[in-house]
Amino acid sequence: QVQLVESGGGLVQPGGSLRLSCAASGFAFSTHAMRWYRQAPGKEREWGAGITSLGNIRKYADSVKGRFSISRDDVKNMVFLQMNSLKPDDSAVYYCNSWNGHNEHWGQGTQVTVSS
Repeated sequence: QVQLVESGGGLVQPGGSLRLSCAASGFAFSTHAMRWYRQAPGKEREWGAGITSLGNIRKYADSVKGRFSISRDDVKNMVFLQMNSLKPDDSAVYYCNSWNGHNEHWGQGTQVTVSS
């Protein structure tokens, strides 16, 4: 059974940091690109960051570039999102996504709230 389980969300003050984790199981993790999306209330889900299956290319949305960093651990079958200098606009449910060109999987999401 394919599973993507996110963790690490929570409440943080503006300017703070959080590290999200996504544990993958039930599929060939090392053959999938991994991505983080987010969805704020009343808004569409948007892509935030991605890393290739080899881990050699990382890309970021302009809104998070320079503040967020995506990484993966193919031994533990996990992907991470380090989020620094958080802003209230970063508040959203964050979703982990896997993609290999024809199969796509989603996690259930983890809530991130940036507020003083």
